[in-house]
Amino acid sequence: MNERAKSPRGGWLPKWLAPRGLSRARIGVVSDSASCLPAQLLDSEDFIQLGIPIIVDDDVQGEDVNALMMGLAMGKSVKTSRPAPGEFTRAYAQLAAAGCESIISIHLSTGLSGTADAARLAAGSAPVPVTVIDSKTVAMPQGFAIADVLEARAAGAPLAMLEQIASGATANTVYFAVPSLDTLRRGGRISAVSSVFGSLLNVKPILSILDGAIAPIEKPRSFARAQARLVALAQRDALRAQGPVRIGVMHFGALELAHEIADELHPYAHGPVLIESLPAVLAAHTGIGVLGVSVAPLYPQAEAQQPGQAAN
Repeated sequence: MNERAKSPRGGWLPKWLAPRGLSRARIGVVSDSASCLPAQLLDSEDFIQLGIPIIVDDDVQGEDVNALMMGLAMGKSVKTSRPAPGEFTRAYAQLAAAGCESIISIHLSTGLSGTADAARLAAGSAPVPVTVIDSKTVAMPQGFAIADVLEARAAGAPLAMLEQIASGATANTVYFAVPSLDTLRRGGRISAVSSVFGSLLNVKPILSILDGAIAPIEKPRSFARAQARLVALAQRDALRAQGPVRIGVMHFGALELAHEIADELHPYAHGPVLIESLPAVLAAHTGIGVLGVSVAPLYPQAEAQQPGQAAN
C-alpha cells in the first residue's frame, strides 16, 4: 500500500465551528473496513474499524489479502460477509467503557452490504446512544467522510454536526474500471447476462455508485481506454465542484497504473493525491487489476448550514 501523504483538508473546521461553539462531549466513532481509510487514521482516539471478512471456498479468511489474491488467481469462489451484530455490541461497549457519551457508526451502503443493518441491531442494546449512518457509498467516498468526521470531532464539533458530515458522503464521487465482470457476477453484484455481454464484446466497464448501488456509467472496449476515462471523469468532477477538491486513486494489484492516474490528476487536486489499495472486502468483488478514482469537495456541504437548517 502506498503511498502518498493523506490529502489535507486545509483548516475549514475552525472557520465553520467558530460561530457555533465547541462540544465538550466525548463521542466515539465506529466504521468498517470498506471505507478505504489511510492507515494513519486507524489509530485515532475513540475510533474502531470493524473488519468485513472474506470467504474463499467456504473458508473464512478474515481480511487476508494474500489468501484473497491466491483465491482470485485460482478462480476459487470468493464471497464476503457482514460483521456479526455481536462485534458491534462489543465495539459499542468498549467505547462506552472508555468514557464515550455517544457513538456515531458510519458504514458502507445498505445496497451493497448488510453491515449497517447489523450495526442497527447492536445499537438497540448499546450502553450509550448510537447513531447509525448509511453512507450510501463505499471506498474512498466513505473514507473521506469518516476522515472529516474524525477531524471535526477533534475540533470540537457536536454530534449533530458529525452526523451531517457523515451523511454528506454522497457528495463524493467514485468510478471504478474493472478488467473483468466475472468476479462481480460470481459475487452477485451484476447479472450473468451483463457478464457474458461484457466478455463477448471485450467491454471494460466504468462503474459508479448511484443511490447506494453499483451502476454502469460507460463501456470502453479496452482497459487502456477505461483508464483514460477514469482520469477524464475525475477531471470533469473536479472542474464542476464549487471549490477545491481532494482526489484519491484506488487499485488492487495495479500500483504502477494507480501512480500514472495520480500524476495526471495532481493538477486538479488540493494537495497530494491519495493512493490506497482497495481493502479485501471490495477487491473480493472487483478482482485483481481494478482501478478507481474518487473526488471529494474540500469544504463539505455542512459548512453552509447548521444542523436542522433546511438546504435551499
